[in-house]
Order: sequence, then C-alpha cells, then structure tokens
Amino acid sequence: MPGMTLPPQAARRAWHAAINPLHATVYFSPDTFKEFAALGVRSTSAANLAARSAAMGAVGPGVVAATFYNYSHELLSRHLPAVWETITPEQAVAARYRAADATLRRLLGEETVASAELAEAAELALRAAEGCTRHARPLYSAHADLPVPDAPHLRLWHATTLLREHRGDGHVVALLAVGLDPVEALVSHSATGKGMSGKWLQDTRGWTQDDLDAAKDRLRGRGVLDADSELTEDGRALRERLEAETDRLDAAPYEHLGAEGLARLTELGGGFVLRAVKAGAFPADLFGKA
Repeated sequence: MPGMTLPPQAARRAWHAAINPLHATVYFSPDTFKEFAALGVRSTSAANLAARSAAMGAVGPGVVAATFYNYSHELLSRHLPAVWETITPEQAVAARYRAADATLRRLLGEETVASAELAEAAELALRAAEGCTRHARPLYSAHADLPVPDAPHLRLWHATTLLREHRGDGHVVALLAVGLDPVEALVSHSATGKGMSGKWLQDTRGWTQDDLDAAKDRLRGRGVLDADSELTEDGRALRERLEAETDRLDAAPYEHLGAEGLARLTELGGGFVLRAVKAGAFPADLFGKA
C-alpha cells in the first residue's frame, strides 16, 4: 500500500491481539447484564443491542441491521425500538461505561487498573484514534461524539471502542466489495477457525441453523467452501483480500500513531488481554466452526 510506513500487518495484529478483545470484554460480561437488568432490561440480547447502538440514539432495527451488518433483522426487531421504552440511550451509554469499569477492574485487578502501564496504553490508543475519520463511519462517528472519560482504564476502553468501530465500519465496506452477505460473512469467518461457533452465531446474531446451512450452500456454489465446509484455496484468498482491504481502509489511525507507538500499544494491550482471558473474559466455546 503506497505511503505505508508500518511493518506489514502490524496494525491488523495489534487490532486482533490488543484492541478488539479488550473492547469486546463487555459483550460477555455479567457486569453488563447486571447494569441493564437494574434498569429493567433483562434480555441479554436487548442489553447488548442497546449498549452498542445507544450512541446513535433511539434507533430501530433498520439502522442497526445496516451498521452492525451481520445480525438477523428478525432478532433486532424483537428488541428495537422496544428497548427504548424501558431506558433512554443516555442511560444505556452510562450503564455501558459502568459495566466497562466493573469488568476491567474484575478481569485485570485493581493494581493493573491503577498502573502507569495501563495509563500509557490509554494515551497511545487515544493518540491512534486521533487519526480516525468520520466520513462513511456511522458507528465510529457516533461513539466519537461521546466524551472521553477521565479514569485511565475507561479512557483505554473508550479508545479501543473508537478503534474497533472505525475498523468495523470499513470492514462492512470491504464485505460488500467482495460480495459476502451477512450470514456468508459469519460462516466464512468461522471456517477460518477464528470466528464464532455456530451456537454463538445463533444465540447472539439471531440466525437459524437453516440460515447457516443455506449460506454454506451458497459459498460452496461459489467455490469458497468445499464439501466439508472448509475454506478452499479460493476461499482463503477471498478472506485475505477482505482483510487486506479492511487494513487499507483502517490504516490512518495506526499510521498516525507510528510504528514505535503501535508496537508499544500491542505489547501493553496484548498483556492486558492475556490477563483478561485467563480471568475468564470469554466463554470457552465462543470460537469454532459454524
């Protein structure tokens, strides 16, 4: 990619190892569901949908289907806009930050939360986020309108949220460019061994087994999957084109941070993620073939 100064795939490695997993701890945290249940939202699906979409306001299923990309509209329609009759978007945003506070304290420990290393990681991640752009980035842009918290661990979580949604918005563009619909995107990702298992795709994204099987059939017809639902050589090449285009669209924040800062953020954030994983941040059966 012309003009790039970072080592190849350095930003992708940082995002997968140190940025996205730290942000994603809230999606599986009992603290999230506790905070939302206290406000009257007792469905875990409704809580997660409200938490992530609240920065955009009291949106309905259409907006969320478009911006989240890979959720079933039927699932979304069960909870949106009904959840906004129970809580306001402002309450949802506040509850999410309270959940992030409790989650990071529980997973990382008070000593790590108060450490100079965590504060350093927060400032590095915020510096990277300065390089993000708003145009055609609806989820990033909505979260970028939220104030930056004062506490270092919440500053770090806020920054990882911005970086996660910035890459995610670009990833949606790349998915459209390579011609993967929402279910095909999920199934082909699962086939890499790095995506969600079929159980979690059904539980969290709202797709049925019939939906997953139909997507596999379509991908076999395109030569992306083989008869055993494994990626073919063409399928692996398609997934790499997808990730490479996502990298290109997401290069700006990491170029802004620079190679040295990115390496340090990867080192620090990766250590925090490993600590969180060891503390049980994610379900044991989360990843696997669909």
